[in-house]
Amino acid sequence: MKRIDLRSDTVTQPTEGMRQAMARAVVGDDVYGEDPTVRQLEERMADIVGKEVGLFVASGTMANLVALLTHAGRGDEVIVGHLAHTFLYEVGGSAALGGIHTCLLPNREDGTLDLGAVDAAIRDREDVHVPRTKLLCLENTHNRCGGSALSVEYVDAAARLARSRGVAVHIDGARLFNAARAQRVAPAELARGADSVAVCLSKGLGAPVGSVLCGSRDFIREARRWRKTVGGGMRQAGILAAAGLYALDHHVDRLDQDHANARRLAQGIAEIPGFSTPQSHPAATAWTNLVYLAIAPSLAEKHGLDAAALSRQLRERGVLASAIGKDGLQLRLVTHLDVAASDIDVALEALRSAARGT
Repeated sequence: MKRIDLRSDTVTQPTEGMRQAMARAVVGDDVYGEDPTVRQLEERMADIVGKEVGLFVASGTMANLVALLTHAGRGDEVIVGHLAHTFLYEVGGSAALGGIHTCLLPNREDGTLDLGAVDAAIRDREDVHVPRTKLLCLENTHNRCGGSALSVEYVDAAARLARSRGVAVHIDGARLFNAARAQRVAPAELARGADSVAVCLSKGLGAPVGSVLCGSRDFIREARRWRKTVGGGMRQAGILAAAGLYALDHHVDRLDQDHANARRLAQGIAEIPGFSTPQSHPAATAWTNLVYLAIAPSLAEKHGLDAAALSRQLRERGVLASAIGKDGLQLRLVTHLDVAASDIDVALEALRSAARGT
């Protein structure tokens, strides 16, 4: 039985062309700044997102951690959404390693933060009783908010507000290229208001490992020190960077296919009694590659079909999906370059069978 893995877009296998590019990569010692392939990737990504310099790091979590450690010091405060990846899934690294205080604001359904609430949350720098607000973190696309894409207009408005209050902006752009393709805008437009942006290569772009953190020359100079502090100084890393360059050449335009597959998957889910997904709503915009499935409590009670049970049943049918959320009634399904259009039909039939109890 073919396995259709919808758990994440991090599960992709390097294509043959990508493997060949990695094998041919010209390398050097990147800690000495001597790996030409790493330098090429850093320069190219910085140009794409409209920043001066890039820094190749091992993972998206490392990119965000290094950014936060560079922007804020011990006792400083960072404003972040309550569903943000940096808050939920990065092991509290900024607090553990940087002593950085977090101010949580509620994410709205589309992944945005209310800018009035952001403004109210920024501390008075002259008040010795409170931490200093140093950074506003945004996420684009927003993982836990259905893969929603923040618009250029929203990011620009958030950046204007932050700048007027002396606060920097970091974008966790793990899937920034998905956000850009979904809205038919350039990645640089989505990042222009930010002081730093982290872009992941191993999600929608399909590389095996790595992210690039981009910002000003002074910012990246300091970030490079923090990368070394957290053990991120890699040596002949051009083998990995070559995969990122290949992805930029070959895997950006094809993100449209992932988005189309996700739309069809969501629309099919909406037709199955007992299942729903916000992405199936006719007014939904900025579709990307994440689909969240909600199980009706009545179906869970009738068939004992919570998210864990549904995930097990799908696995028996050759479909892998991730149970998420505290209520035990949600699955996340992610389309990517290893998922074909025909796989969506198989996944939907597996979901129909599970809902019927057959």
